[in-house]
Amino acid sequence: MNGNRFGRLFQVTTFGESHGEAMGCTVSGCPAGLELSEEDIQADLDRRKPGQSMITTSRGEPDDVSIKSGIQDGYTTGTPIGLVIQNKDARSGKYEPFITAPRPSHGDFTYSAKFGTRNWGGGGRSSARETVNWVAAGAIAKKILAREGIELKAHVNQIGDIEAPDVSFEQIKEHSEENDVRCAHPETAEAMQERIAEYQEEGDSIGGSIYFEAQGVPVGLGAPRFDSLSARLGQAMMAVPATTAFEFGLGTEAAEWTGKERNDDWEFDENGDPTPVENDHGGIQGGISSGEPIYGEVTLHAPTSIPKSQQTADWETGELKEEKVIGRHDPVLPPRGVPVVEAMLALTLVDFMLLSGRINPDRVDDQPGEYDTDYHPSNPNNE
Repeated sequence: MNGNRFGRLFQVTTFGESHGEAMGCTVSGCPAGLELSEEDIQADLDRRKPGQSMITTSRGEPDDVSIKSGIQDGYTTGTPIGLVIQNKDARSGKYEPFITAPRPSHGDFTYSAKFGTRNWGGGGRSSARETVNWVAAGAIAKKILAREGIELKAHVNQIGDIEAPDVSFEQIKEHSEENDVRCAHPETAEAMQERIAEYQEEGDSIGGSIYFEAQGVPVGLGAPRFDSLSARLGQAMMAVPATTAFEFGLGTEAAEWTGKERNDDWEFDENGDPTPVENDHGGIQGGISSGEPIYGEVTLHAPTSIPKSQQTADWETGELKEEKVIGRHDPVLPPRGVPVVEAMLALTLVDFMLLSGRINPDRVDDQPGEYDTDYHPSNPNNE
């Protein structure tokens, strides 16, 4: 099975199934000298983990991360970083009716048809639980980017037909973690939560979208055509489970704008360098970052695991059946999807920062040949 690795220089290879013993990933390409602890990674994992509120699955996973390699005395060594998150609360029995009778709109049938087998407990490898690995790796990427003055954040900007007004980057940072929906507009967040509760009571689910933004991104990341920043970012976001659309800048709204309206005029900044007057291009022009904030949106469909009766076809018995997906599932995905989107944005940007030479791939202090560093292990006999 291919498709378990993301990135060119900053590579993340993941493993694990929803109801297996553990989830985990190997992060290769992280430069040496980055101060890193399990607590740094855990902060983002706690934002993604289940059981946070009444609008998330009640599955009781602490999602505690354990660093198995790549760290010495609290600093990265430049070698692969091994991360493991144990599964603690898997209950596979409720999935037995669907071993040979696929759940509607899941990956059950396609996995079985492709491989002739599958791990059926909790959806196995196709479960969104696998994104716990992405968030863990993304936390490392975020820390590297912060050293370079790059900051990113996301928030839920739409649930069903309830859409939040535009908010500033500062408002997203200040307010998005203040409510269970992770919407940076408090009044809209309240309306969203009420709407989610209505679908929960009906035994149904609802979709939504996540707005993301990155500031401090330098000009020059990306390349034309297949390695464009927008193309690679699109791949990253479309990999997020339940994603049905990705857009940046004006996105689909660009279909309604004329060329004159959308085109960003140029002026000179305080240093005498050309800079666009507006940022309708979303920080990317010609597939390359323009130095303006990168922003966009990811649309997620409603969760497919719902307790309403649905029809399935059991290929072993040849029967059509009415089944209910009984278990612990989210009624809406964007609130827990926020740290996942942030992680994929961070992983994409840090990879391009390494590819462009903005970050030394060997060490974060960019001092090749210097061996007597603050983060090198000390001889205890010399202390």
